[in-house]
Amino acid sequence: MRPHQISAADYNYKLPNDKIADRPLQQRDQSKLLIYREGNITEDIYKNIALHLPENSLLIFNDTKVIPARILFLKPSGATIELFCLEPFEHNNEYNTVMNKTSSAQWKCMIGGASKWKTGCLEKKLFIDGHEVILKAELKQRLTDGYVTEFNWHPLHFTFAEIIERAGEIPLPPYIKRKANEEDKERYQTIYALHKGSVAAPTAGLHFTEKILSSLKDRKIKTDFVTLHVGAGTFKPVKAALITDHEMHAEWMEVSIATVENILRNLRETIIAVGTTSLRTLESLYWMGVKAFSQPDIAEEYLAIKQWEVYDRPLAEQFLGSKVALQSLLTWIEKKEKEKLIIKTQIIIVPGYRFRIAQSLVTNFHQPNSTLLLLVAAAAGDDWKKIYEYALQNNFRFLSYGDGCLITLTK
Repeated sequence: MRPHQISAADYNYKLPNDKIADRPLQQRDQSKLLIYREGNITEDIYKNIALHLPENSLLIFNDTKVIPARILFLKPSGATIELFCLEPFEHNNEYNTVMNKTSSAQWKCMIGGASKWKTGCLEKKLFIDGHEVILKAELKQRLTDGYVTEFNWHPLHFTFAEIIERAGEIPLPPYIKRKANEEDKERYQTIYALHKGSVAAPTAGLHFTEKILSSLKDRKIKTDFVTLHVGAGTFKPVKAALITDHEMHAEWMEVSIATVENILRNLRETIIAVGTTSLRTLESLYWMGVKAFSQPDIAEEYLAIKQWEVYDRPLAEQFLGSKVALQSLLTWIEKKEKEKLIIKTQIIIVPGYRFRIAQSLVTNFHQPNSTLLLLVAAAAGDDWKKIYEYALQNNFRFLSYGDGCLITLTK
């Protein structure tokens, strides 16, 4: 079923400004946790989350790391030009490779003040380890949804990761109406953030601490990691009258063979996605496995998941068990002699979707009229309204730095 008839107006609610968390709590694990299970709501704090999870369950985290994606340049005229780095624009878009490039790198960017920068190079002076570095930016191409910008720098031996770390600022969400500060450099990252590439944090993971991870082990709860680099499109509101007319953003995901094998081993246990990005990654793995089962020699570009294809023929009509799908995907990866899958997914999860891998979701409270709220509605059914009304009436904090919930997915 393609969700032609889903109206965006049905997934709206009134979010007062004073409910939006402007700053993180002093302690990550003191954030409130709403627990939704079979229509019932209780609450606790994240510090105790292990007590609400089944023994032997498997938590899947997104270990992407937010990059300081906002780079400000000052023109000789005094005009400020902001370059927001969205994703690499290279022949090889593998993030680790691009972040370790020296001398130059091309990125797809959004540009603030683009009308003031039509020709010529922008220039910025930096200091890295006591060395003066000159960073330059040049417009190379205009796209329908951004600009291709080439960065180059001197001395040449520094990596792009080192350059952006010194030149850029942490890109706080647009609904946080203040400048990023030193605290945000740490708190707008999960404690397990590893692979640089996101322009927004996988915020469900911001609440987790080493003590929580230890408490999970004490209850024989397993953990594993996928990587999905969160794009700026995560904040894009649904403006179309019908959901089918909204264009979902595509994002790069990376999953190792070992992680796919671990998920496969634990299909009989409760698999819990920590965050909407982890959930979208897990479900994308299933559908990629369906494709690999149907077409064992499928090219990588066709293995990637497009926005609506999991609802449409012929893919939606495939009734394949999760075990067979994941085993087929493993066979495809191994046949390609890869150690991990690096691929894009554009999957959109909306009401009516049937989950194939995950049974529970840990997530924050999301903006009205957003694809994230649609995903929550797919997870909880019409009870998403009950969950959000409870949170609003009981002083839960909303959005990226806010509190969160544990939802048992509808069957």
